[in-house]
Amino acid sequence: MKFVQLGRTGLSVSEICLGSMTWGSQNTEAEGHAQLDMAVAAGVNFIDTAEMYPTNPVRTETVGGTEKIIGTWLAKRAKRDDLVIATKITGAGNPHIRDGAPITGANLQSCCEDSLRRLQTDVIDIYQLHWPNRGSYHFRKMWGYDASGQDRAETLAHMHEVLEAAARLIEAGKIRHLALSNETAWGVAQWLRLAEEHGLPRVASVQNEYSLLCRLWDTDMAELSMNEEIPLLSYSPLAAGLLTGKYAGDVTPEGSRRAQSPDLGGRITPYVFEAVSAYLGIAQHHGLDPVQMALAWQRTRPFPVIPIVGATSAKQLRNVLGAVEVSLPPEVLAEIDAAHRAHPLPF
Repeated sequence: MKFVQLGRTGLSVSEICLGSMTWGSQNTEAEGHAQLDMAVAAGVNFIDTAEMYPTNPVRTETVGGTEKIIGTWLAKRAKRDDLVIATKITGAGNPHIRDGAPITGANLQSCCEDSLRRLQTDVIDIYQLHWPNRGSYHFRKMWGYDASGQDRAETLAHMHEVLEAAARLIEAGKIRHLALSNETAWGVAQWLRLAEEHGLPRVASVQNEYSLLCRLWDTDMAELSMNEEIPLLSYSPLAAGLLTGKYAGDVTPEGSRRAQSPDLGGRITPYVFEAVSAYLGIAQHHGLDPVQMALAWQRTRPFPVIPIVGATSAKQLRNVLGAVEVSLPPEVLAEIDAAHRAHPLPF
């Protein structure tokens, strides 16, 4: 397992981040602990979670459950300082959390305290805004995305308020860095500008969806990432399991994520299985595991990216971790590029 610098934070993190959103729904506490043990033994030191987890589905009674599972695991460990833990405050509109209330400076403070208590730790290394109050084009919302109703002054005032609250949390030693998720290029640019102008915390990273099937990051966000040293923490790098091949032929295996979410969050479309077939064919032709190919491909990108990987079984996680040993030759990358041009936006 290699380690990389996380932007300008000074933190050294593993090239793979362990995701946790199924712990407490599809996975038990014991299974979550076993996954943490396996990942750390393989060299992973980066763990991602969120106050709204577990998902599939999000329920009022389970909010914070995944953080609690990580917390009980941390309580049994002698070492906390060798880990980098990221969590998230939920954005506006989720009825199960704060009755859908938006992110504010005040609830940044209170939600941070709640996460610290559930995680049984004194500090959160990366505290992320799960999605912006104003909305975004993520989660398949790009098809009807309309920013014309946004109030620029209100948005900037909100950002300034949150940055000031983050500064207080950093000063108190409760978080180390503020970060973003499901953001746009304009949004990230404004967070950076306000931080620089007012001497407030600079956002550390952006967690957006990115995979062979979802490449919205590749243009404006990639340019911003390189010029501003803002790494991508890519969620759903296997496209919610589509790139594993387990749903090929439009099937739904028992116990899978699709059994809980039939359209996989809008990813099942008339075009997606043709695209999946193209990537599975490349892997088969070159004797590659499709999961490991999809993850190894992310390391070839011309911008800093760390995939967040999740699993619902030890077997799946073991295979995912093996991706760090895989390097893709030029001919595989050329075929992947051709497949992307043929299937540019399958969902």
